[in-house]
Amino acid sequence: MNEIFDVYNIIFLIAAVVIFLRLRSVLGNRTGNERQPFDPYAARQKQDSQKSQTPDNEDNVIPLSGSEHVQHDPECAERKTREHIEAEIDKLAPKGSALNLGLREIWKAEPSFNPKEFTEGARGAYEIILMSFAQGDRRTLKDLLSPEVFNGFSAAIDDRESRNERVESTFVGIDKADIVDAAFNEKDKLAEVTIRFKGQLITATRDSENRIVDGDPTAVSDLTDIWTFARVTGKDDPNWKLVATESA
Repeated sequence: MNEIFDVYNIIFLIAAVVIFLRLRSVLGNRTGNERQPFDPYAARQKQDSQKSQTPDNEDNVIPLSGSEHVQHDPECAERKTREHIEAEIDKLAPKGSALNLGLREIWKAEPSFNPKEFTEGARGAYEIILMSFAQGDRRTLKDLLSPEVFNGFSAAIDDRESRNERVESTFVGIDKADIVDAAFNEKDKLAEVTIRFKGQLITATRDSENRIVDGDPTAVSDLTDIWTFARVTGKDDPNWKLVATESA
């Protein structure tokens, strides 16, 4: 029984040796210089790394349409801005008209002047001034009005307060705000722009006993005001002030 066991052991040992030798002949010996298994993700990462390390050379780049490197050209930017402002002025008033010429004179004296942006700012000032007057806010009014106009507004507030009256106002909105006049005084460097406002306001004045003495808190009133704003050009203060008012 032991002899049979030894024979089987010898046979298995010989078979193992034969299989090992055949595998070695097929796979070969590892020498440390074998090619590593191919990893597609590692290969992609290597290519990306090489691209990122490649120095930029514009001589070897063919730009596609719309991808060219455009250097900032101050003269080009200034020309486009100038053309834009001229187009805005011509849109507001016909070429050769007094309004067109007045706006161009202001723009020439103050290159940052933009009629469209000015009108938007004037719309905001119109609402602030109306509501500040209704609330008796002299501090805000003083910053937005010329001394002469402020004195008139302040006197009206004083008269209202002397009768213990208060105003309730709700600003509804502005339908239109159009520049109707523009002038520049070369001597004083004074620019003046007049705007006609058309808007709506709900307003009512109450006495000390809360009785309505003027206006209607339930009715919307139409407003048409012609206001003139002025500013001395060339100064650091960019603010325009209300210098004249007229109700149409």
